[in-house]
Amino acid sequence: MDFRRIQSLPPYVFAQVDQAKIEARRAGEDVVDLGFGNPDIPSPTFVVEKLVEAARKGKNHRYSASRGLPNLRRAIADRYLRRFGVRLDPETQAVATIGAKEGLSHLLWTLVDSGDTTVVPEPSYPIHIYAPVVAGSDVVRLPVTSESEYFERLEDLFRSSWPKPRVIIVSFPHNPTTTCVELSFFERLVAFAHLHGVFLVHDFAYADIHFDGYQPPSLLQVEGADEVGVELYSLTKGHSMAGWRMGFVVGNAPAVAALAKLKSYLDYGTFQPIQIASIVAVNLGDEHVERVRAIYAERRNALVDGLNNSGWKVLRPQGTMFVWAPIPEPYLEMGSVDFALYLLRNSKVAVSPGIGFGPGGDGHVRFALVENRQRITQAVTSLRRSLELL
Repeated sequence: MDFRRIQSLPPYVFAQVDQAKIEARRAGEDVVDLGFGNPDIPSPTFVVEKLVEAARKGKNHRYSASRGLPNLRRAIADRYLRRFGVRLDPETQAVATIGAKEGLSHLLWTLVDSGDTTVVPEPSYPIHIYAPVVAGSDVVRLPVTSESEYFERLEDLFRSSWPKPRVIIVSFPHNPTTTCVELSFFERLVAFAHLHGVFLVHDFAYADIHFDGYQPPSLLQVEGADEVGVELYSLTKGHSMAGWRMGFVVGNAPAVAALAKLKSYLDYGTFQPIQIASIVAVNLGDEHVERVRAIYAERRNALVDGLNNSGWKVLRPQGTMFVWAPIPEPYLEMGSVDFALYLLRNSKVAVSPGIGFGPGGDGHVRFALVENRQRITQAVTSLRRSLELL
């Protein structure tokens, strides 16, 4: 039996490091896990309490609306107006999804088919590559570099290819490289989309995780962006609600309608008490988001300062919950998988090998800021002892 759609999916690149981590812990070793970007900060107490209250009501145990409760869609529209000055029609320009990954995957089913091409970042969060692949699309990887170089490569791609790519996926602040952009980037991208008739998908997963005065712009702040694109927003990071699986696709009304129609055949939406609690999170959670952001900033500073003081030179990211670290020169020939295994064996610190995000990531490893400051300090001390960099 051939299982057709999954044949195009490669083996899980992180599996080797994950297995080594499991074996180390079974052997009683204390591993500081900075690999998987799984938020450890508890969800807001007032949101949990609302979930419990809603879950106690039997009427909320029935099927829900696959496109999201009206008040939930209204809440995300209010958040966009409050935060970005963007007006959204909650009836036509917002649909709730079972997390951003589900939203992106099913959105691509509505946008591309066999013979189409999707432009994705390189390196890339894996779903940005494999959502279009599973939908049948070919993929072209465009390196995440400077704004001028990105658009130069994009122009070259559209001049040299036929048929032209149908969709461009971007995500800023970017996972894994932590690259951030200003609004001028999206202004150029929207103008490009209008000129070339290409559709834009911006995964805004790290909209709420930013530092040092930087404010990540929304694609939809650009005039005319909702004519050529959509944005994905999630409660996973800023609200620390990863397991709740609550996301949104907002923007272009025809694309939102297409996704809502597809979802009406595929699911009945997120469990209704979760949607009800998410309304409270979006409407009343701005202060909680600020506290989460401060925690990540503290962890970032502890890791970056500690690594730099140890001789491992890394940049201080302005966004995301990650640090993208170039492999130090004495260890560069190892490649990212062997280097990650070396750190696990010798430092008892787990990181993600950069090649798991694409070939362009092989000279790096990614640290996730998902342990408290004391544990991160412990990791830095252990790394300093096991790496000969000073």
